[in-house]
Amino acid sequence: MTMKNIIIGLILTSTLACAQDKNPKNIENTHEVIVSDINIPWGFTFLPDESMLITEKSGKLIHFKNGKKTSIRGLPDIYPRGQGGLLDIIIHPDYDKNGWIYLSYSSSEGEGSGGNTTIARAQLENNSLTNLQVLYKATPNTTKGQHFGSRLIFDEAGYLYFSIGERGNRDENPQDITRDGGKIYRLNDDGSIPSDNPFINNSEAKTAIYSYGHRNPQGMTLHPETREIWTHEHGPKGGDEINIIEAGKNYGWPVISYGINYIGTKFTDITKKEGMEQPLHYWDPSIAPSGMAFINSDKYGDWDGNLLIGSLKFQYLDMCTLQNNKVVKEERLLDGLGRVRSVEQGPDGFIYVGIENLGIVKLIRK
Repeated sequence: MTMKNIIIGLILTSTLACAQDKNPKNIENTHEVIVSDINIPWGFTFLPDESMLITEKSGKLIHFKNGKKTSIRGLPDIYPRGQGGLLDIIIHPDYDKNGWIYLSYSSSEGEGSGGNTTIARAQLENNSLTNLQVLYKATPNTTKGQHFGSRLIFDEAGYLYFSIGERGNRDENPQDITRDGGKIYRLNDDGSIPSDNPFINNSEAKTAIYSYGHRNPQGMTLHPETREIWTHEHGPKGGDEINIIEAGKNYGWPVISYGINYIGTKFTDITKKEGMEQPLHYWDPSIAPSGMAFINSDKYGDWDGNLLIGSLKFQYLDMCTLQNNKVVKEERLLDGLGRVRSVEQGPDGFIYVGIENLGIVKLIRK
């Protein structure tokens, strides 16, 4: 073997080693397939009767009840490009009274070619969406296929939060509050702007913005005790982050980051800067996170309080043990079943997980 081949071999070995995830596999778990044959279950939510609404990224909404899948009609026009499509879904906290369902999806409505992330609400009647109302449409449209976001949650006060990625426009969108993209947003449940949003008095700002400096947040949840908003977002090569979101704060992308370009070059030399928030946790190598939920039930023993995050890249459910808002331990659950896209705790206290090319599974602790 020539010296050149030896050097190339060492480089490849080193590169592969760096790309491997080192989290240990937890064998005290198994699963039950609840809904089968779903391609990309981007989001799902439970209705009061414990049936499920499941979004297929390709643009299909499925109602699963009593073991039967029914396709829901009346969806808006979906712009299925790259990472875009039919994305997240949640119900209003007072769904029993008002019947509102909230959706995020990519839409080509508006000026210019391409599309962008859109938030809408509708009601369900006779297996069809009715009274569809668009609450927010990000601009401008773009034909780029990456970084649509987009998770949805309600907080304790009934405000709607959602994420929109920076749409592949790294150097303009995330740090500019006059532009959409790379932000967490907050609305009233009817789409109006809350009077105490952080940029409400800035005449040039997008006043729905709640925080900025994000790359592509695809996980968002409420902490079961503090009721703080926790998110995670994709970094580039390295630098996926967990953040606790606060009003008006700048989370740094792309000025600060623990990641590098996919080709291995740097785009920033700093990981910290005054006026920019540090992540609660970051991954290197990237796990490509999607979906996020706390265990908040008696179904899993001493796992109660742990944080669950899906890994698209390494195909497992990452269980993070927390102490004083620090991740002190990570373990692989549901290892090797497929790309984990979405995670929710059901009304029965069990954790349900959307896995690509499989469906929705129930997490069971042995």
